[in-house]
Amino acid sequence: MTLFQYIALFVTILFILHNIWRRNKNELLPNWPIIGMLPSVLHNQSNIHDFVTLLLKHYGSTFHFKGPWFTNIANFTLTSDPMNVHHITSKNFSNYGRGSDFPEIFEVLGISLINLDSNDWKQERTILHSLLKRKSFKTSLQQIIQKKLESCLLPFLDHATKGLQVLDLQDILERFTFDIIGTSLFEFDPNCLPYKFNEFSDIAYVKAISVIEDTILFRHYIPKCFWKLQKWLQIGQEKKNNIAQENIHKFLYNCISYYKDGEEKRTFKSNEDVDESHSCLLKDLMKEGLGKGEMAEKYIINTTLNLLAAGSGTVSSGLSWFFWLVSTHPIVETKIIQEIKDNFLKGLDKLVYLHGAICEALRLYPPIPFEHKCAIKSDILPSGDHVSPNTKLIYSLYAMGRMEQIWGEDCLEFKPERWISNRGEIIQVPSYKFIAFNAGPRSCIGKDISFVQMKMVAANVLWKFHIEVVEGHFVTPRVAMVLRMKHGLKVKVSQRCI
Repeated sequence: MTLFQYIALFVTILFILHNIWRRNKNELLPNWPIIGMLPSVLHNQSNIHDFVTLLLKHYGSTFHFKGPWFTNIANFTLTSDPMNVHHITSKNFSNYGRGSDFPEIFEVLGISLINLDSNDWKQERTILHSLLKRKSFKTSLQQIIQKKLESCLLPFLDHATKGLQVLDLQDILERFTFDIIGTSLFEFDPNCLPYKFNEFSDIAYVKAISVIEDTILFRHYIPKCFWKLQKWLQIGQEKKNNIAQENIHKFLYNCISYYKDGEEKRTFKSNEDVDESHSCLLKDLMKEGLGKGEMAEKYIINTTLNLLAAGSGTVSSGLSWFFWLVSTHPIVETKIIQEIKDNFLKGLDKLVYLHGAICEALRLYPPIPFEHKCAIKSDILPSGDHVSPNTKLIYSLYAMGRMEQIWGEDCLEFKPERWISNRGEIIQVPSYKFIAFNAGPRSCIGKDISFVQMKMVAANVLWKFHIEVVEGHFVTPRVAMVLRMKHGLKVKVSQRCI
């Protein structure tokens, strides 16, 4: 090529880039050649949930994301339209599955209820649902929670009031809920939450859960070839994930070995006896006949890992956001305390305002901030958007809690009253609007027991203690599969004077 031709080519390229820039400069999500819309996502990664909420409001609750060419994140549809969600999760449920790459992304959780589709999923869900619905399990769980509250969490907080230590309440709640689900699964207490503040230490298998969750999210927005290369070379996030898996699997193998060896009265890392009235989920799973055959051990590991992750991270996330919101809304706190005082001996069902406050926390900060599906056949969403076969659809639970068309102009306010009718009863909102526990056939099977646990912890802690967020502590969501706080929840705790 001549010099003139090189100059002409250079000017042409500049002209094309200038036109693309002019066309995209006023767009919230510019669509660039080859790399698509990914740069904007990466630029806003640290506040991705609020950025997605802004996008959905700007584009009318549904928009089509264009990703880099020739990658596993090429194109997908993102929505916060409740009618679209109802269509995807319920009305046309059979047309929306996990998709071909879902098992690879969630491979860290093994073959389990989360990964399965079709008849395998139905069978697994039926079994687990029946176990969690048993009266013996519910009774046992409440006993476990109450015992752990009285013997550990409340004394721990009481000890912290004497020196006005700064606590990370999020970390404390993660340890507490890990102990609860560990006890209900294996019939012994992992004792992750110590009795005193100065006995704290990092526990590898507790931290492993959040690392595994980070890996799952990482695989959603990083091209498959990149994270698979990391996995092969054992570097970066995939190396962290491998270590986390080793830690949590070692813990689970130890737990199962204790059970199989018949040492049911031995408390893990403790000399205390176990209450034999507890309904042990591991024992129930084995009774169902699922613990037989050459795949038995792998099945038990996968199932207990999923139950451990679901029963610990999501509940502690909901409680953390609840305590933060209540501590920053003193009028709400006063009303909760008065309700507990008026209904002290009448049971959890009478704590209607507390229930509304928990629903508000879950609406604004759902523990699982987004879900994704994949279309099997062509479809038209209620919004009029066309869906092609194999198209991914992501619905943002976080954004749905912040939409004026669903919750009104005061949607960003923390108002437990929006959940209470004039007759003083809880208002039942359709699950495709109040989406914290998902909707349709794949709705959360642990919804009822999650509410019980959250109400028991909230009522007991707020009745005895006043929680104050440390001045200057910045609370913001962490980018993760479970909506935790990026910097924890730093608080001071004082005795409440009733």
